[in-house]
Amino acid sequence: MTELNQIDLRSLVAGHKRTWDAFVLAASPLINAVVRRSLGTWRLGEDDIMDAAQDVFVRLCTNDFRLLKTYDPARAGLSTWLAVVARSAAVDFARRRRQPTSPIDDLPEAALAVEDRHVEKLKIPEGLLTERQTLILKCLYDEERDVAEVAQLLKVDAQTVRSTHHKALLRLREHFRERTP
Repeated sequence: MTELNQIDLRSLVAGHKRTWDAFVLAASPLINAVVRRSLGTWRLGEDDIMDAAQDVFVRLCTNDFRLLKTYDPARAGLSTWLAVVARSAAVDFARRRRQPTSPIDDLPEAALAVEDRHVEKLKIPEGLLTERQTLILKCLYDEERDVAEVAQLLKVDAQTVRSTHHKALLRLREHFRERTP
């Protein structure tokens, strides 16, 4: 069995069948493993995984081996380069297999199962936050203002709003971390 590093790349990109067959035999285990690992979270069947691996070889030889001709041994080993190509091709394959989606505006409201109910607000203990921190949280979250609007309203710099917001969140996290069993 021929190893990847023994493949004559000039003969391969010239399209010699015997070299291509040896290349496919040598590269298949690597490409199959990379494709399988790359598609692990996509919940595709075994047939799809094998099709994705086959797609890698198709990419390598289409357009007169154009992709394979871009391989530069000075930049990476052939197996590393093939692993990158295989992962990219596998992800592209999975994306093409995704189920078509509909714009949310095209769906009837009943299908969205949106309920109009108020979420209970977090009870912040008195004195935990400064007046400024409380005001900034109220503006950002209750009134849904952005940082620039809050800064303009309070006549302070936007960075002051961000910093005060951050400090308030740190205090809240610390307080509720202590309360959680």
